[in-house]
Amino acid sequence: MNSATPSDDTKRHSLRVADLRQSKGTHFDVRFSAGDQQSAAKTLEIPGVAKMRFSGRIAPLGSSDWELRGTVGATVTQPCVVTLVPVRTRIDEEVYRIFRRDMPDYEDGSVVELNMDENEEPLGTEIDLFAIAMEAIALALPPYPKAEGAELEKTVFAGEDVTPMTDDDAKPFASLAALKDKLREE
Repeated sequence: MNSATPSDDTKRHSLRVADLRQSKGTHFDVRFSAGDQQSAAKTLEIPGVAKMRFSGRIAPLGSSDWELRGTVGATVTQPCVVTLVPVRTRIDEEVYRIFRRDMPDYEDGSVVELNMDENEEPLGTEIDLFAIAMEAIALALPPYPKAEGAELEKTVFAGEDVTPMTDDDAKPFASLAALKDKLREE
């Protein structure tokens, strides 16, 4: 995945921590622009991202931490792994993050604790909604998108006078099943 430099458009989707409401929390509903969606597609190295939206709420958690709950939605276009025709997929993912003010900083290369919650992140001065949405979409992308009706063709390679081995032959106990069937016929 290429790292993309955030444009001015994507920077406007950051929430300044100093501006968040301590009492009731802050609701957000971001419908990302065509430029944001193009940037997302380029970063994800896929042909297209459309209808990208992130809505939710960020609320105080204790005296200095914040909890974000929301839903990221997008329609992504990827090439079919069989035919390379475009395949459109709708992604709707629940997102949960905790931003901790006093979280260890591991940028110096030190070892990260394995019991650390993967939903926790260090709290900076801003919370980047575009980056969070991008991560959720990247994790939800189908790894092998396949167009409807697309099938891999079977190719058989065998020398002359040799019976080619099939997928069924390679399965464990296939020969036992064949023997069992043969015994039933007798």
